[in-house]
Amino acid sequence: MTLILPDPASPLKIGTRGSPLALAQAHETRDRLSAAFDLPDDAFEIVVIKTTGDNRAMIDADRPLKEIGNKGLFTKEIEEAMLRGDIDIAVHSTKDMPVEQPEGLELDTFLPREDVRDAFISPRLGAIQDLPNGATVGTSSLRRRAQLLNRRPDLNVVEFRGNVQTRLKKLADGVADCTFLAMAGLRRLKMDDLPATAISPDEMLPAIAQGTIGIERRTDDKRAAEMLSAIHHPETGYRLNAERSLLEGLDGSCETPIAGLAELRAGQLTLRGEVLRPDGSEAISEQISGPIEDAAQMGQHLAATLLSKAGPNFFDWR
Repeated sequence: MTLILPDPASPLKIGTRGSPLALAQAHETRDRLSAAFDLPDDAFEIVVIKTTGDNRAMIDADRPLKEIGNKGLFTKEIEEAMLRGDIDIAVHSTKDMPVEQPEGLELDTFLPREDVRDAFISPRLGAIQDLPNGATVGTSSLRRRAQLLNRRPDLNVVEFRGNVQTRLKKLADGVADCTFLAMAGLRRLKMDDLPATAISPDEMLPAIAQGTIGIERRTDDKRAAEMLSAIHHPETGYRLNAERSLLEGLDGSCETPIAGLAELRAGQLTLRGEVLRPDGSEAISEQISGPIEDAAQMGQHLAATLLSKAGPNFFDWR
């Protein structure tokens, strides 16, 4: 098949949410495709799509996401637009993506992974250990909440949702003493002047797929598949295969405190996983190593090990 490249008269349409971070990720995708095929920027059109999650997040800004819905809240409308043919590809923060895609769609392109670490953000304090007894921490992440309360049950953790800018404004308004963001997001938004301290994965294991941009396409769109293969980063792909397989094996969602990180060295993959009770009262961690070709199987095996150690009702909220 001869590849028919997009042009200004018939651009490749890139779907995305409208937050500053989502737009930065869409522009990075466009720039990589433009460079790979020597195309002008106007051979691409970035299409902003408002999702159910965006609408409900504005209405229910102080409600935990688990009470509103699951990860599909932030992808449903974008995926429907792609299935209709309104857009050609969709750019996502992979950590927001459900493990299973709707029939007819594929998530198989990942850009080079950014910094995987969480960032401690506070105008007055430098690290978690500096928080005084009973300090108020703002986060919407069940993983971060559970990890913090596991270490510091004295902390008062409050809901802190919204895009990066919204959360920073809440922090400036004194709603909390600190919050947490992903280092990858801060880098992509070029917010290097923020008072942020990177947290080692040994101290706080990150969310599965944190720091990764994933690009979704229609299964039958051969042009999109061929173009995206030119910007896919294989190493990141192997790491994500392991991490998302772990998530699938744990039946994980944004309602479940799960952390995981795959690292690749000399052809060997090491996958770490952690599950926590939602109130932070217990945490179970394990790891596994093996060849990169076994990434998906390693994720499944580690999930089975963690579930066996956790036992029934481990993730119950009641």
